[in-house]
Amino acid sequence: MTTTPKAPRKTAPATKATTAAKTAPAKKVPTQKTPAKKVAAKAAAPVKPAAAPAPVAAKPKHKLVRDSFTIPKSEYTVLEGLKHRAAQLKQPTKKSELLRAGIAVLNALSDKAFLEALAGVPSLKAGRPKREAASDAR
Repeated sequence: MTTTPKAPRKTAPATKATTAAKTAPAKKVPTQKTPAKKVAAKAAAPVKPAAAPAPVAAKPKHKLVRDSFTIPKSEYTVLEGLKHRAAQLKQPTKKSELLRAGIAVLNALSDKAFLEALAGVPSLKAGRPKREAASDAR
């Protein structure tokens, strides 16, 4: 008795209906018998080589995270100055790219140099800054 190989089933996410169906006894499906000549012909058929895998993308997609933070105005002007400097060097960049580059540089530092860099940055009060009196007079 020979049977044809079955294709693997695609599984759906488990729901109440599918879990109930899994617990019910499975019904037997009658199988068709294939004559021996057809089975021999299928076995003798030339095997096609597997298709080449799709080329891997050069850059994997990363999940992006949006965040907001507060920095002193003096440091913000330094960030703007770095943007201007990059543009003069014919490498226009965005603020987020500058911040990511800074993170990469900090990550490459030794522990001692990293702690020294952190010591040079004053900590700020968390949350949004209060409005200035000049901006309330609008």
